[in-house]
Amino acid sequence: RPLFPEDWPQLHAAIADERIVRMLARAPWPYGEADARAFAAQPAGPGEIVLAITLPELPGAPLIGVIGLHHAGAALEAGFWIGRDWQGQGFASEALGAMLEIAATLGIGRIEAAHFLDNPASGAVLRRNGFAATGEVRPIACPGRGGEMVLARRYAVALTVMPALHQRV
Repeated sequence: RPLFPEDWPQLHAAIADERIVRMLARAPWPYGEADARAFAAQPAGPGEIVLAITLPELPGAPLIGVIGLHHAGAALEAGFWIGRDWQGQGFASEALGAMLEIAATLGIGRIEAAHFLDNPASGAVLRRNGFAATGEVRPIACPGRGGEMVLARRYAVALTVMPALHQRV
């Protein structure tokens, strides 16, 4: 579902873990309440998507992570994270698969992604969803590690663009 400004407390509770933030290319550490408020209130840019990953079957439908598509230069790049208590249960793979379906429906033909080499679990999530390594490994500044340059493996997936829903056959 969309991420709403009022989600900031759950967002903060789920991500305020150094082991999570140090695997992300865009989040600072420490990740404070002000960071969560700002992220939850920030509108997605043109052509970008930011969604909360929730568990609607549980009381309160807890927010367990975030997934999105954002512009990275000329590319549209996927990014995601799952809170520590919910990792290893397939939620990231499920959320990424759903995001790819949304992207294809919107006419997006290609998405890129990356993961730090010391985070092979994210690489497995990408591969399970059809992403292929591009062969490129490059350093990315990681604010969650104090701006340290961290090697990241690049991936891409070509999507089958869905026909527009309004077209008649």
